[in-house]
Amino acid sequence: MLNADPAELEKFGDLAHRWWDPSSEFKPLHDINPLRLDWIDRHVGLAGKRVLDVGCGGGLLSEGMAVRGADVTGIDLSEKPLGVAKLHLLESGQKVDYRKVAAEQLAEEMPEAFDAVTCLEMLEHVPNPSSIVSACARLVKPGGQVFFSTLNRNPKSYLFAVVGAEYVLKMLPKGTHDYAKFIKPSELARWAKMAGLEPEEVIGMSYNLLSQRYTLGQDSSVNYLMRTTRNV
Repeated sequence: MLNADPAELEKFGDLAHRWWDPSSEFKPLHDINPLRLDWIDRHVGLAGKRVLDVGCGGGLLSEGMAVRGADVTGIDLSEKPLGVAKLHLLESGQKVDYRKVAAEQLAEEMPEAFDAVTCLEMLEHVPNPSSIVSACARLVKPGGQVFFSTLNRNPKSYLFAVVGAEYVLKMLPKGTHDYAKFIKPSELARWAKMAGLEPEEVIGMSYNLLSQRYTLGQDSSVNYLMRTTRNV
């Protein structure tokens, strides 16, 4: 059985044609993409590295890493976003190998094949996130790094990420997130360690209403990113 929620795949499939529109429902992804790219690049040095983007969607992060010189493979289980990602390559001239395949299946096909693996804004959308974490660990080379980002589970994150972002500010479509699927850093760290990944860093991502800008910092109470290294 695929580790995917058909309703989630349909939801993002219906919006896929707007993925590269920076004023669309995907504006938050466009806004945070430079921050994510800089963070990953700073730790990995993307140029010349073989990188896998798990849950690549329409390809914002995948293509951004390709621009910085990485050899990128992007995987997703939603057909329409992958189609949009492939079409955008015709406009940008970048090169990314997009594949419709589950992370678990690819881990069987290509173990230890990548210098780094990214899995951002995806774990909170699948039925079994720990299985994705384990697959990411198998896909990266020993000593390689795996990057995750997701949403913390607490009253503040519900207020900000669901009530605020979806219903008050309308930054995201209603129903984008299911609070029950949010993941505490302690849970993600436990899954990582069980998979042979050592958590190295947890940083938060915050949104300033006045400046309408995102920043990385110490506050991981809502959005957070975790950098891990596979044990040698």
